[in-house]
Amino acid sequence: MKLHILGCGDAFGSGGRNNSGYLVEAEDRLFLLDCGPTTLVAMKRAGFDPRALDSVFLSHLHGDHFGGLPFFFLDALYANPRAEPLVVAGPPGTEERSRALFQLMFGDPAEPRELPPTRFRLLEPDREAGIEGIEVFPFRVPHQVREISLGLKIRFQGVHSEGVDLFLCECCFFDRDAPNHMSYRQIVENRIRLGCKRLILTHLGEEMLARSGELDVEIAEDGMVVEI
Repeated sequence: MKLHILGCGDAFGSGGRNNSGYLVEAEDRLFLLDCGPTTLVAMKRAGFDPRALDSVFLSHLHGDHFGGLPFFFLDALYANPRAEPLVVAGPPGTEERSRALFQLMFGDPAEPRELPPTRFRLLEPDREAGIEGIEVFPFRVPHQVREISLGLKIRFQGVHSEGVDLFLCECCFFDRDAPNHMSYRQIVENRIRLGCKRLILTHLGEEMLARSGELDVEIAEDGMVVEI
């Protein structure tokens, strides 16, 4: 498998980085983990046809993680019609919020605009799901209080183990304690417990970028391609 990091930035565009979007190329499957507003542009820039995309897995419904979906819907309606529906899987509220966002961005108040062929799937915490040949185990993470944010453990054709091949971990801050984001200090203190074969930090804020020379952990970059 190959992971194409289309965007690894935060909601503020720190360091001029794209919003969250991670494209996985796996045998006969092509799927996204998160879909920030810059994802379609980055995907096309990387040479991928959006019609080849099988599914999108969303960790949560903040705009920098799912706000790119309307551009894929618009592209499928007018520029690149799809032969098969796009599957969008995410936490509770994904279908309603996605439809509402598309209508808000590209709809006509007098005439609601329909989505292109799309199938929505619900991801529930601690309940494994098989979607388009991809096995995903969603688990709740403390990023939001009232709504559900998910960590996503992905397996395709048996690829993953107790020591996962790749842990892509968000790390906004260097040493600041925050209830809804990880810091580099926390990750270093718990690195042995993680047990992953490879750790890459993503979603870096300005503080992390300014101190990147001090880091002893690999960091993501827009356009990076990772072999798994």
